[in-house]
Amino acid sequence: MSARAASRDVGALRDRLVRRFRTVSSVLRVDDRELSLIHPANAEDLIDEAEFERDERLPYWADIWPSARVLATHVARLKGRGRSLLELGCGAGLVATSAALAGFRVCATDYYEDALRFTELNVAEHTGEVPETRLVDWRKLPRDLGRFDLVVGSDVLYERAYGGLVARAVDITLKRGGEAVIADPGRIAADDFVRDAAERGLQLVAHEQVPFVEGAIRQKISLYRLRR
Repeated sequence: MSARAASRDVGALRDRLVRRFRTVSSVLRVDDRELSLIHPANAEDLIDEAEFERDERLPYWADIWPSARVLATHVARLKGRGRSLLELGCGAGLVATSAALAGFRVCATDYYEDALRFTELNVAEHTGEVPETRLVDWRKLPRDLGRFDLVVGSDVLYERAYGGLVARAVDITLKRGGEAVIADPGRIAADDFVRDAAERGLQLVAHEQVPFVEGAIRQKISLYRLRR
């Protein structure tokens, strides 16, 4: 596809999303870059009662969480050239955008189709290339997802069951010799994740706590780094 055709496709994607959603653009400092991320203005606008009744699904993906900002900064400082990265729960695409700019071959996954579309748009508008995206349910991982040099996720441990599910997802998708980095603000399943990962042979090699301060928000974000 030519650069002009690709630009038309990205423009058409932006037009479709802006028509469907009430959106905002957030300008975020990630390491030495400013990124402008388009995303829904209010996650509560997207709550679907039928989806919640079916599996308690809520559109957390539409917000830009402190953990994503800390993880995006961590990834921005890595050397991605020639390496592959899988994101578990990409949201609107902040971490995927940072990873693509760092040179990683990105595969961004989420439980929501709309999250994938916003991620495609945000990565493409910063890099000129649309990333690979996959619709993924951690309870039923696709058999052909593959293995990656780096597996990352931010604020993905907010339900008790997710500790084991995320540990399993990392185990299945991480290459031998690769690393996983999970950013978490102290959610309920964090300890379960570390324990279940260890039982699968994934060793916790570092646990760094990164302060996040912005306005009234005061959090310490844990970066769990694991290797097989």
